[in-house]
Amino acid sequence: MDTGCAVWENQNDNIKSNTSKTYSEQFRADALDLLQTSGKGITQVSRDLGISANTLRNWRNSARRSGAMSSKNEDDSSSLSPEALYAQNEQLRRENEYLRRQRDILKKAASILADDPQPGLR
Repeated sequence: MDTGCAVWENQNDNIKSNTSKTYSEQFRADALDLLQTSGKGITQVSRDLGISANTLRNWRNSARRSGAMSSKNEDDSSSLSPEALYAQNEQLRRENEYLRRQRDILKKAASILADDPQPGLR
């Protein structure tokens, strides 16, 4: 007499408790870049990205061991000459002004699109 227990056991074999998520290499690289450049701690960056702090810590430690990520910021400008620093500063000021203009344009466009059309046009 078959009680159906074999079916129940087979169904339980197919249920897997896979709670670990798989992240793309690009996501990992972006997360590590954000961690390195944002000035925020692991806990805050992981919270912002919606991942576990331990996951981000493991990625960072793995990247450091493989040499893909240094302990310090590689864009250290202390070794640049004063002229180079001045040129870099000017370039960053121009870029900042350009980005502010772009932001302002997008704000205006968003406010125009958010307005209701005139009642007679519907």
